[in-house]
Amino acid sequence: MTLNPELIIYGVVFIAVFALVEGIYLTVFGKSISLNNRVNRRLELLKKGAGREEVLDHLRKEMKQHLKSRGIPFYSFLGEKAQKANIAFSPSQLFMLMGALGVFAFIGMSVGTSASFSVRVVLAITMGIGAVYIWVNGKAKKRLSMMEEQLPDAVELMVRSLRVGHPFSSALAIVAKEVPDPLGTEMGVIADESAYGRDMGEALKNMAERMDMQDLRFLAVAVTIQQTSGGNLAEILDGLSKVIRARFKLFRRVSAITAEAKWSGMFLSGFPVVAIIAINLIKPDYYDKVIETEYFIPACLIVAGFLVANMIVMKTLVNIKV
Repeated sequence: MTLNPELIIYGVVFIAVFALVEGIYLTVFGKSISLNNRVNRRLELLKKGAGREEVLDHLRKEMKQHLKSRGIPFYSFLGEKAQKANIAFSPSQLFMLMGALGVFAFIGMSVGTSASFSVRVVLAITMGIGAVYIWVNGKAKKRLSMMEEQLPDAVELMVRSLRVGHPFSSALAIVAKEVPDPLGTEMGVIADESAYGRDMGEALKNMAERMDMQDLRFLAVAVTIQQTSGGNLAEILDGLSKVIRARFKLFRRVSAITAEAKWSGMFLSGFPVVAIIAINLIKPDYYDKVIETEYFIPACLIVAGFLVANMIVMKTLVNIKV
């Protein structure tokens, strides 16, 4: 039993397709779309000479395009992730990107492998869709994680602004100017919307629902209650910032406690696969005596089932709700 070198080529093609997604994204929209940029995207667009209303319309269109398109067949599984990641590509552009990546993967497999036409087509479609989904899912997780980390500092900045006499709209504008992406642009959109007459509590609530973040819901509720019942908003937000920071510390603590179990699960799931590959590289004929027996395939299926069960059980054990 020898390791087919075409499997390595399939892996290389998939990695190339995955890397191509990010390259196309940054090429089309530039560095300002990157979450690593120090200046948030809203300010970048304003610096390029676009008007405030024009920038607001552009950003709102980007934020809502995936929410409106989740009813498209075969897109609902990707639309929610793309909405949280705030992918600037429209749904139609994402479909075109999947098709282009599929064609690229098909050409790569046609040049590097001798697989049949139908196999290349199926794998090309799978790679095109899979690469875009993995990329969007990774973007969504990174963006939400950064927003959760930025939120306590942003709320504290609001508190300081309110205590020196600024109204809440000005406090939001300061956060939009001082905080980098992703939270800076989101708060900037809310500040612009409130300047044009939209209720600030409603805007914050819609943002919280779009991002599906509990801490943002707390902020929206606090602002709405203060608007309807009055009270010292600075003190309310000061207490909220402490609660959010305490929750964030607790999340990190739980993550640290469960890190060993997570890596143990990854090791136990990945080691058998690595061992099989290593055995085939070191001694290609190791399984020749048993590969033709009637028990080989059932045994492989049983081992695969145990591996899947191990991953599910380990993920369930470390998925602690806080």
